Amino acid sequence: MSTFHLADTTRFLSKLTFPKLQNVSLIWISYQLTRLTGKPTQWGTPMTISIEPTTACNLRCPECPSGLRSFTRETGNMKEDFFRKVIDELHSRLIYLIFYFQGEPYINPKFLDMVQYAHRKGIYTITSTNGHFLHPENARKTVASGLDRIIISVDGSTQEVYEQYRKEGTLDTVLEGARNLVRAKEEAKSATPHIVFQMLVVKPNEHQIEEVRKLAKDIGVDEVKLKTAQVYDYSEGNDLIPTQSKYSRYYQDKSGTWHVKNKMLNQCWKLWHACVITWDGIVVPCCFDKDAIHRLGDLREKSFTSIWKGPAYTQFRSQLLQGRDKIEICTNCTEGCKVWA
Repeated sequence: MSTFHLADTTRFLSKLTFPKLQNVSLIWISYQLTRLTGKPTQWGTPMTISIEPTTACNLRCPECPSGLRSFTRETGNMKEDFFRKVIDELHSRLIYLIFYFQGEPYINPKFLDMVQYAHRKGIYTITSTNGHFLHPENARKTVASGLDRIIISVDGSTQEVYEQYRKEGTLDTVLEGARNLVRAKEEAKSATPHIVFQMLVVKPNEHQIEEVRKLAKDIGVDEVKLKTAQVYDYSEGNDLIPTQSKYSRYYQDKSGTWHVKNKMLNQCWKLWHACVITWDGIVVPCCFDKDAIHRLGDLREKSFTSIWKGPAYTQFRSQLLQGRDKIEICTNCTEGCKVWA
C-alpha cells in the first residue's frame, strides 16, 4: 500500500474544480450503468490522459518496444502547437496528465514547455523518466515548469544489477540526476516535483529492494514505489519473473505453465476514464496498446470529443464487454500496473 504524502495529495486536491468533479461523476455513473446493462454507455470525457512526447529512447530495455526498437508504427516527437490544441479542448475537465507512453520524454526538446502549459491550465502533471537527462540545467527547468510528480526508474542499487534490465544505462548518472533535482527544488524553495524512485521488480534485482530504499532516503527522494514487470513470453517461464510471488504478475500452475494472476473480466474502467494519445495524434484505448493497433481516431482530423463518443470507440467498448479474452492487448493486462510502496 502506498504511503500517504500530505503535500502531494493536497496539491492534487487543490486542482479539482466543480466541472472536473461533475465529469468524474458522469464517467462513474455511465460505467456502472454499462456494467449493469452490458451495453456501452459513455457520459463525460476522460479525467486522465497519457500523452506520448516521443517514441525515442536512449536505453535498450528488454520487454519495451522503444528499447527493442521494435515499433511497427512511425517514430517521432509530439509538436508543441498540436499539444496545446489538445489541451485547450480537454483541460477544463481533465484532472491529471501523464507525460509518458513509450520513449524517454526528455528527448523531446519541447517537453518541459508542454508541461508548463498544462500546469498553467490547472492540470496535475506527471512524467516517468529513465533519469539520464537530469543534468543541472534540466533539473532547474523541470522545477520551473511546475511539474507535479516525476517517476525516476531505478531498477537496482549497483551498476551490475541495474544494467541487467536498463541496457546501456548508467546508474551513477541517474542518481546524480536525482541529486540535481533535489538540489534544484531546494534552491527554488519549491515543493514540486514530488520525486519518486520506481523500481521495476524483476528476478535480477529483487534482492536489492531495501538498498534502493536506502539510496532514495540518502538522496532526499520523496517516495519509493515497487512495480511489477510485464513480460511478453511468460507461459513457459521467463528469467525476469521474480521469485517473490507478491512482486510478480504471473503464477505457475501444477503443470509448470505460467499464467496472468488476475481473472479477466469483461469490463475495464480505463475505457471509461482514460486514454492514450500518441506523439502523432492517434487515440488508443490504453497503455497496453504499445504499437497503436487499436486506432480509435486521429486528432489531426477530428476533435477529441467526436472520437471519444464516436463509432470506433463504441465498437471497441462493445467488443470488450462481449469478450476481453479475444482482444490481444487485454490478455497480458494486470490491474493497470500494480505498485507497492
